[in-house]
Amino acid sequence: MTIFNEIAKLEAVFRETKEFKVLQETVEEVKKDEEARTLFSNFRNIQQKLQQKQMAGEELQEDEYVYLQKTAQLAQQNVKILAMLEAEMAMSTVIEEVNRMLVEPIQSLYEGI
Repeated sequence: MTIFNEIAKLEAVFRETKEFKVLQETVEEVKKDEEARTLFSNFRNIQQKLQQKQMAGEELQEDEYVYLQKTAQLAQQNVKILAMLEAEMAMSTVIEEVNRMLVEPIQSLYEGI
C-alpha cells in the first residue's frame, strides 16, 4: 500500500464532503447562467494574465490594478458568483486543515531543535 493509494481514497472522501458538494452546486449554477459565466470568466482571465505578468517579473501598471478591481467588484455583485466564491472559501478551509494535518509529522520532527 502506497501513500498514493491512500490519497486516492482521501480524494473520494473529499468529494463527499458538504463543502465540496456545495462548491460543485454553486459552480454549476454559475455555468448555467450566461451573465455569471461571462463575468467570472472575464475576471479569471484578467487575474491569470496579471499573475503571469507578475511571475515573469513585470511590474503591473496602475490601470491594470484598477481594471482587475473593477472586474472583481462586478463579479462579486452577482449573487451566483458570490455564492460560488463563498463556497470556495469554505473548501479552502478544509484543504488548509488537511494540509496542516499532513505537515504536522514533519513539523514535529523539528521540535526541540
